[in-house]
Amino acid sequence: MSTSDIVGDGDFRYKVSTNWAQIPADLEFVEAIGVAVAPDDSVFVFNRGTPAVLVFRPDGSFVTSWDADLVRPHGISFAPEGTLLLTDDLGHRVGRYSHKGELLANLGPAGSPSETGVDGFDYRTIQQAGPYNLPTNVAVAENGHTFVADGYGNAAIHHFDEHDVLLESWGGPGDGDGRFNVPHGICVDGDRVIVADRENSRLQFFDHAGKLLDTWTDVVRPCQVLCHEGLYYVAELGNQNGLFPWQTRPDLPTGGRVSIFDRDSQLLARMGGGLDPTVPAAFYACHDIAVDSRGNVFVGEVAVTASKAAGEDPEGLPTLRRFQRM
Repeated sequence: MSTSDIVGDGDFRYKVSTNWAQIPADLEFVEAIGVAVAPDDSVFVFNRGTPAVLVFRPDGSFVTSWDADLVRPHGISFAPEGTLLLTDDLGHRVGRYSHKGELLANLGPAGSPSETGVDGFDYRTIQQAGPYNLPTNVAVAENGHTFVADGYGNAAIHHFDEHDVLLESWGGPGDGDGRFNVPHGICVDGDRVIVADRENSRLQFFDHAGKLLDTWTDVVRPCQVLCHEGLYYVAELGNQNGLFPWQTRPDLPTGGRVSIFDRDSQLLARMGGGLDPTVPAAFYACHDIAVDSRGNVFVGEVAVTASKAAGEDPEGLPTLRRFQRM
């Protein structure tokens, strides 16, 4: 085993595997826009190709796949009772599915964007509105309440009760306390809702009613935050890749990276941040993150979408990797 295949720090060290998933050759696998781990450690990969959902055993062997009526896949997560929530950003929809791909219900309205005044994906033109305009990710509390990050075309968190009734929406555009510029990722940890406020490069912590509790800034454009066994795993896009057209790459950029924090904001481990995304210790464009019961970490990267938008060649860029806990 090469030392270049080992990443992480302290008690959080991992062996990198770029070919963990045994993907059938006849499937149109484009990129792992999302990844989620089921209670039995099966890994569900959200694919921007056909079919949309690929399912693997913990060892990476292929189980099954299924498609969904989606315009553009974006976020994937499990509810505590085991249903799967899929976010369709361009479809302005959040769907609740069975493990086998049966659409059980839409969470809130579906198909028509709310009136936020957004110009494409330009978060600078947004005015807050109700659900949805280009939603990004979903998290579910133990009591069945659901929180949706309405991220690209809105600047709001939508709170639904256990019966999928909308209780309230909170946020608003901007960089002030409790406001958002692309609330891209979200997780629930007990009585705290943590939002990956991507373009403000921060994590904001709220109670379930939307009251701001805390803000952490030791992140660079976080795409997703995962709450797992008292730790927060953050997939950071960085500021080298995945930039909007009006953004400029800094002279000393930070590459995509993964950070692990405890509940007190202490950084426990960090991997990535380098600028060569083809090596095991670096990323191109981290987008989603999941952890199984053994502590193995799965990272999905928006490598194809981001590289093509930048006029770069996606060939050889990683989009799905497992980091095996050592």
